[in-house]
Amino acid sequence: MTIGAAEPGLAVGVDDGRAETLAMSRRSSRLTFLTGRWGHAFVRFAVAIALPAGAFLLWELAVDSGLASGRLVPPPSRILVTLADLWTAGQLADHIASTCLRVLLGFLAGAAAGALAGSLTGYFRFLHASVDPTLQALRAIPSIAWVPLFILWFGIFETSKVVLIATGVFFPVYLGVSTALLSVDRKIVEVGRIFRLSGFDLVRRILFPAVLPAFIVSLRAGLGLGWMFVVAAEFMGASEGLGYLLVDGQQLGKPDQIMAAILIFAIIGKLSDALLVRATAPLVAWQDNFSRGGL
Repeated sequence: MTIGAAEPGLAVGVDDGRAETLAMSRRSSRLTFLTGRWGHAFVRFAVAIALPAGAFLLWELAVDSGLASGRLVPPPSRILVTLADLWTAGQLADHIASTCLRVLLGFLAGAAAGALAGSLTGYFRFLHASVDPTLQALRAIPSIAWVPLFILWFGIFETSKVVLIATGVFFPVYLGVSTALLSVDRKIVEVGRIFRLSGFDLVRRILFPAVLPAFIVSLRAGLGLGWMFVVAAEFMGASEGLGYLLVDGQQLGKPDQIMAAILIFAIIGKLSDALLVRATAPLVAWQDNFSRGGL
C-alpha cells in the first residue's frame, strides 16, 4: 500500500484543529490576564475610576448645554487647562511640595503623640479616667478656632501650621488606639498571664496584634484630617501651598483655580491613603478578612 498525500478533507480538519487550538490559547491568555494579579488590579482601577469619570462627563455636558453656569462652575476641560498653565508656569510643583511637606511633618508628629497618649490611657485605667474627658472636650473644638491661638503662640510661619495639622491628626489616632486597647478581650490577657508572660511579652504578643488593625484605621483617619487641617493652616499667611491657591482663587475670582486646587487635594489625598494602606499591609497580612463581591 502506497502512502500518498493527505486527503483534502483531512488537511482541512487538521488546519481547523490548529486554528481552534490557537483561539483557545488566546482566550486562555486573556482569561489569565483578567484573573491574574495585574488583571485584578486593572479591574479594580476601572471600577474605581468609572464614577468620577462619569461625573466629569456629565459635568462637562451640563456646562456645554447651559444647564450650569460656566463662569461659576467651570467645566473639567477648563480646570485641566488651568492645571496645565500652573504647571507650565512652574508654580504647581512648588505649591504641591509645600503642602505635602506640611502634612507629612504634621502627620508624623500627631500620629506619634496620639499613639503614645492612646497607649497610656488605654493601658492605665486611672489615666483614662483622668485624661480622656479633657481630650474628648478638646477634640470637639473646630480647627479654625485654634488658628488665632497658634499664631499667638508659634507665630505665623511654619511651626504654627505644622502644629495645627498635628492637632488634627492627634485625636483620631489617640481615640483609635485608646478604644482598641480598652476593647481587648480580658480572657486573652488572662491566658497570657497564666502562661506567665512578662509585661513586655504581653504587649508584644497579645496587646499589640490586637490593637494593630484599629491603629492602622486610625492612621488613615488621621491622615485624612491632616489634609483637611492643612487648608486651615495655609490660611495663616501662607505664600505657597494648595491652600494658598484656594485663597488666591477666591480673592481674584478664579473658580477654575479653586476647583483645580480641590481636584489636586482629592488626588493627592487618595494617593497618600493608598500608599499608607500598601505600607501597612504586611503588618496585618495574618488577618483572614471577609470581602464581599470578589473585587
